[in-house]
Amino acid sequence: RWCGGMASPSRAGSRGDKEASEILLSVSSWCICSVGMMVFNKLSVVHFPAVCFLVALQMAFCCVALLCFAWRWIHIGSLRDVLRWSMVTPFFSGMLLTSMLALKNAPMSLVVVLRCLSPVAGLVVESFYPRPIQVNAGMLGSIFLMLAGSTLYASRMPHQHIVGVGWALLNAALAVGDRLLQRLMLAQEQQPVDISKTGVTLLNNLLGLVPVLLCAFSTQEWHALPELSELNGLSYGWILASCIVGVGISYTGIWCQSLISATSFLILINVNKFAIIGIEAVFMSKELTWAQVMGALITIFGGVTYGKAQESLSEKEAEPLVAKPATP
Repeated sequence: RWCGGMASPSRAGSRGDKEASEILLSVSSWCICSVGMMVFNKLSVVHFPAVCFLVALQMAFCCVALLCFAWRWIHIGSLRDVLRWSMVTPFFSGMLLTSMLALKNAPMSLVVVLRCLSPVAGLVVESFYPRPIQVNAGMLGSIFLMLAGSTLYASRMPHQHIVGVGWALLNAALAVGDRLLQRLMLAQEQQPVDISKTGVTLLNNLLGLVPVLLCAFSTQEWHALPELSELNGLSYGWILASCIVGVGISYTGIWCQSLISATSFLILINVNKFAIIGIEAVFMSKELTWAQVMGALITIFGGVTYGKAQESLSEKEAEPLVAKPATP
């Protein structure tokens, strides 16, 4: 028997196994939802071309699901916190909308490749922070890989996908803004808002409905709404699947980030893109060339090595300084 407050090895081992199992479950769930979100959005926008109304439907579905099943975990401190967080809303809703528009006009691989370049833009912006991010040789080499891979992909891209390039670039820029603003709003070393992660998810989707619906009515998108007779069971299935997976990725993303580091989550996002490229190359796209596949894989690999280089730099900076013994 163990005396005092010391835990037995068996209890410590079981606790470690439980934590490892939870991490494995959360990561696996997020990977499934992430791949599903990209694939189901691509299939949904084919059957339901009214992009703004489709995004609004997904956001409204998420709000209803959170209010019905996760209301007890919703915490919002004050109106001031809501007003501060509302600065994130245009970036969040714009990111969802431009992602759907890019998928409507280009293959999934194009969106994936250009999103991999977002750390480069983030690096430039963070260089103007009071405490700018440090850069090592590994990060610079990874940036070169990402640029080389994206150049190879773009060199074999059909001309009809140029419209999708514009939306994908705008999507990557909005994603950088969304991530940087959320970092400022949620990081403990900054001035975080007093809102739970579930509350943040609800506000993103609830407040985001306003600009998305404004875009729908300003572009008179109701003319693009399909007739109910034009939709079949498969169409409803893809749309419902995209709504359900949208809720799932919101929850599992928060779950993952509460268990693993932000850098590890970035690496997970990039590794997950290999599956998306594989699905499109094998099952979906007939126009994707092997040169584009290679370019996409090189870009994603550069994103993975960038995350690893950034993680090693963070660990090096976190090492405690060993005081030198005073000389007599």
